[in-house]
Amino acid sequence: MKLLCCFIVSGLFFLGKAQQPKLIEICPSCAVQTIKDGISIAARHDTLLIKKSTYREYNIIVDKPLTLRGEGYPIIDGEDQGEIIRIMADSVTVDGLFIKNVGTSYTTDWAAIRVVRSENYLIQNVVLENLFFGIYLEKSNNGRVFNNKIIGDAVDEYNSGNGIQLWYSKNVMVDRNIVQGVRDGIYLEFSDNITITNNVSAKNLRYGLHFMFSNDDIYTNNTFENNGAGVAVMFSKRIKMIDNTFRKNWGSAAFGMLLKEINDAEIIGNTFEENTIGINIEGSNRIEYKNNNFIKNGWAVKVLGACYANSFTNNNFLYNSFDISYNSKMNDNIFDGNYWSNYTGYDLNKDGVGDVPYRPVKLFSYIVNRTPETIILLRSLFMDIIDFSEKVSPVFTPDKLLDANPLMKRH
Repeated sequence: MKLLCCFIVSGLFFLGKAQQPKLIEICPSCAVQTIKDGISIAARHDTLLIKKSTYREYNIIVDKPLTLRGEGYPIIDGEDQGEIIRIMADSVTVDGLFIKNVGTSYTTDWAAIRVVRSENYLIQNVVLENLFFGIYLEKSNNGRVFNNKIIGDAVDEYNSGNGIQLWYSKNVMVDRNIVQGVRDGIYLEFSDNITITNNVSAKNLRYGLHFMFSNDDIYTNNTFENNGAGVAVMFSKRIKMIDNTFRKNWGSAAFGMLLKEINDAEIIGNTFEENTIGINIEGSNRIEYKNNNFIKNGWAVKVLGACYANSFTNNNFLYNSFDISYNSKMNDNIFDGNYWSNYTGYDLNKDGVGDVPYRPVKLFSYIVNRTPETIILLRSLFMDIIDFSEKVSPVFTPDKLLDANPLMKRH
């Protein structure tokens, strides 16, 4: 009986040793010279250590739990042939690779790295250049995209892709990435419980961030700067956008952020600086706008139709050409306790709150909305006269839209 137990224990010991993950080195002078061969011979949970060199490969399929780790940023050159890495297994890590020259297709969204129906993945410390789509997550949950640099050279929207794209994916963290020179920097569709934090998305053709039909997502400490049309947020619920910066998104159809059909959201502590329009709002309800800074925008906030029960409190409106543009009924929307740099009222009791309500919608803003060419009269005496006349006797601007407690100092 003792002898049988010894055999069983010994067998388990050797079996355990046989299943230990291995390190497989890949380089031109190694026993394994290509990434595809390394994946082919690897067992589950092995690590492929890809040495510094150039590997001219594409359509690399990762179909088992593996770690692909680069040493000295080895280059994987797809030579414009197609998709480069496709992950089709759970628990895959891609770390420290330089991937370039993804193929362009008008029928297939080829990506530098695509994750398909996978869980618990990690893509980090990757540099992508000359890409179509960058990192594409397709029906893949519980992953992390961390500290990657995605640099495109997109010229036209029709033949360019997005930097980081999530489609029907849940519980993903996108953190500390730099994305520029693509169509949309970060794009989400049907993706819930996503955390987007500490990213820089700049100089992209269309949107720095674009998401639709994606609920319960959190966006914090991101910078969206100098993108073609700014940021677009559409058809989503329970969004939190906190401490982000929207800067220098200029153009006839550009804005810091576009909100369309957004409900039950929090937009707190953000900075909207030097955009054509800080926030453009349409059909969005029950949103709290609080502690935001609107600085030197054309329009700080444009409110279009069908917006209900929104509150603007404790925001700073600083040196915008127009603070508020509003073309519908008040609909229980509230402006209260904000600081307005254009406010000229007084505070006799020194409680920090102006004694005279502030009306942020000016007649000239109303005129420009109806006849854009009149913008050339901005800063003219004519503008001052018509705004004063409307202030004395409001006719065209909403008489109930006012801040009854304007702050005397920015908070």
